[in-house]
Amino acid sequence: MEKVIQNIMSLCKRRGFIFPSAEIYGGLNGVYDYGYLGAELKKNLKQAWWHQMLFSDLDIFSFDAAVLTPKKVLQASGHLGAGFEDKLVECKSCHKRFKADEVQGSKCPECGGELAEPKNFNLMMKVPIGVTGDTASMAYLRPETCQGIFVNFKNIVSTLRAKIPFGVAQVGKSFRNEINPKNFVFRTREFEQMEMEWFCEPIQSDKWFDYWLEKRLSWYYKLGIKKDNLRVQEVPKEERAHYAIRQVDIEYSFPFGWKEIEGVHNRGDWDLSNHSKFSGENLKYLAPEGDREFSPYVIETSVGVERALFAFLCEAFTQVEGGRTKTTESNKEVEFLLRLHKSLAPVKVLVLPLVRNKPEVVKKAKEVYKLLKPHFLCQYDEKGSIGRRYRRGDEIGVPFSITIDFDTLKRDDVTIRDRDTMKQERIKIKNLLALLNKYLKGTINDK
Repeated sequence: MEKVIQNIMSLCKRRGFIFPSAEIYGGLNGVYDYGYLGAELKKNLKQAWWHQMLFSDLDIFSFDAAVLTPKKVLQASGHLGAGFEDKLVECKSCHKRFKADEVQGSKCPECGGELAEPKNFNLMMKVPIGVTGDTASMAYLRPETCQGIFVNFKNIVSTLRAKIPFGVAQVGKSFRNEINPKNFVFRTREFEQMEMEWFCEPIQSDKWFDYWLEKRLSWYYKLGIKKDNLRVQEVPKEERAHYAIRQVDIEYSFPFGWKEIEGVHNRGDWDLSNHSKFSGENLKYLAPEGDREFSPYVIETSVGVERALFAFLCEAFTQVEGGRTKTTESNKEVEFLLRLHKSLAPVKVLVLPLVRNKPEVVKKAKEVYKLLKPHFLCQYDEKGSIGRRYRRGDEIGVPFSITIDFDTLKRDDVTIRDRDTMKQERIKIKNLLALLNKYLKGTINDK
């Protein structure tokens, strides 16, 4: 299984999905940069999430809070207390540090040396604010996106005249000073979250919890995750986050084991009540009738963008014997391809002239490329044999390849090839845009 991960990491770097950050300076552990294809894949993933949230028949509003967070906010939320700490152990010999719950026994997994006693380690990242940089002016990079929503609850209700139940959705960067980042982009220090906070009456919270758990699972299935590769884990009380009345982890079967990619939480009124207490502001909700006031319960769905992206890459990654890429171990030919869902694929269409030494074929191919480019993210490729160019497109997950050949010049039609089935059909250029629209548009409908 380690070989599978190495192959995925190699493909991601070689084809421009993901790079180690600042690699020319030795890199920064737990931080990654996203190239053209990775940025587009990320964008498509986030758009698919937004589609479920905003294009439903429920009232869900978008939000974008600041990354820099005052200390008082995080004191009220519990992030500066024991609820947001990991147990850290350090090797007395090599001085490497590990999360205590990931180390077996009392010996260092790297050198076999003796481990020191575990100590608490807070995951927050401090940022000096202003010119003094003293403790009083200290802020933090947010550890989760949701606190900005909670402290703005009063503003959201009053400006939108929002009525319970309603949701607030946000996508953005979060930061955690992880002790031991690992497993590629699964555990990193800088990452993105897609979080939705659903505010409801306390008595309705169990119903909405079940509703959103089902909706989130169906989202993964529709985007191509097999049901056998997802599982729901009910988190026992002693292991829950400090704010959770109920907590369920949605886990994916990675090559390195079952790991969480999303959490669904019943946060109760923890956040609004604590921010009311610490700030002195009344963050209770006044019913439209004006006869009662209460602290709403919050059902949260929280997705790690990079974790979900990694899961979709693992799901789509396929190794086929008999391809055109030579392995270093033997003379066997191996083809790597990504069977990404059409909604997630970074590039939708590949345009290929059959040969590049015939100006009339190249000219026609560029005309087709120009026709399609305003409508879909396309790539034009004329280097190498047509088979090798097909494989290059398959490797980055392009759903459809369009080939312009000598018959195109006579009949004004092209060959369209399906990535997954490798089936080909001829189609008139005048019908090409409509056909691709049919194949590629409206692939996610979650209403």
